[in-house]
Amino acid sequence: MRNLLLLLLIGLFVLPVSFAQKAADREEWVQIFNGKDLKDWDIKIAGRPLNDNYQNTFRVEKGILRVVYDQYKTFDFKYGHIYYKKPFAYYRVRFQYRFLGNQTPGGDSWNVRNSGIMLHSQSAESLSLNQTFPVSLEMQLLGGLGKGTRHTGNLCTPGTQVFIGNNLRPEHCTDSDSKTYDGDQWVTAEAIVLGDSIVHHLINGDTVLTYQRPQVGGGFVSKDHDWNAGRFGANAEKHWVSQANTPLGSGYLALQAESHPIDFKNIEVLELKGCMNPRALNYKSYYVKADNTKCRYKK
Repeated sequence: MRNLLLLLLIGLFVLPVSFAQKAADREEWVQIFNGKDLKDWDIKIAGRPLNDNYQNTFRVEKGILRVVYDQYKTFDFKYGHIYYKKPFAYYRVRFQYRFLGNQTPGGDSWNVRNSGIMLHSQSAESLSLNQTFPVSLEMQLLGGLGKGTRHTGNLCTPGTQVFIGNNLRPEHCTDSDSKTYDGDQWVTAEAIVLGDSIVHHLINGDTVLTYQRPQVGGGFVSKDHDWNAGRFGANAEKHWVSQANTPLGSGYLALQAESHPIDFKNIEVLELKGCMNPRALNYKSYYVKADNTKCRYKK
């Protein structure tokens, strides 16, 4: 009888602790695309004012966020992006994408089955009217062309620069070591972004590229495609040049429209910054950056 009472008392103590541990370990992914409309997203297309969805480029059909050009006669340099309303610093973003059909007439040759997601991006409203790409880290998405190797989950750096190991990478794009994905198949992409320290790109669960210390700087793209070629305007160019070598630790998420039709779905984010006090109700064991101002306690 004595042993039975002891076991019951131990059980009464262990169960709440075990429950709390499981709650702390449970990942709370947030769907940032609701599958119904473009609420909470801002659109910026080169040459068009903020939230002018030119020719219905961005649309929602059957739970999919689509980048479509069926109302275009020609692409006409209408580089565009759709930005989620909230900036992030420490987080994981995960989604699925697929390329479809043929490129829109007038698109650049390097944009065949080419798109991306911009990480740590400037906001939609901060872009100049004619600006083509935001200052950001682009996780470049490429579809196979049915012949040879074509990696996806690469890195391109409009207005930014990164280190790999201890080496600054001056080139605009850096290839990942992913597989090639031909055809119109769905591919799962993920980025793990830890402020201004380290970023990992994953494709179908495999880490394909890692880089460190993202910064503003390095010019826009290259000497042949500078700030002027990116249509920033004099004031914007001056601002970003003045920010050279500044650590890039937060920003917005943006999906690209670069002339080839692409679909996105299941776009979700897991915050990695938050309450790290184990005594709090909303403590999460997987957080990597503390913000204990968010902690909630029992009254």
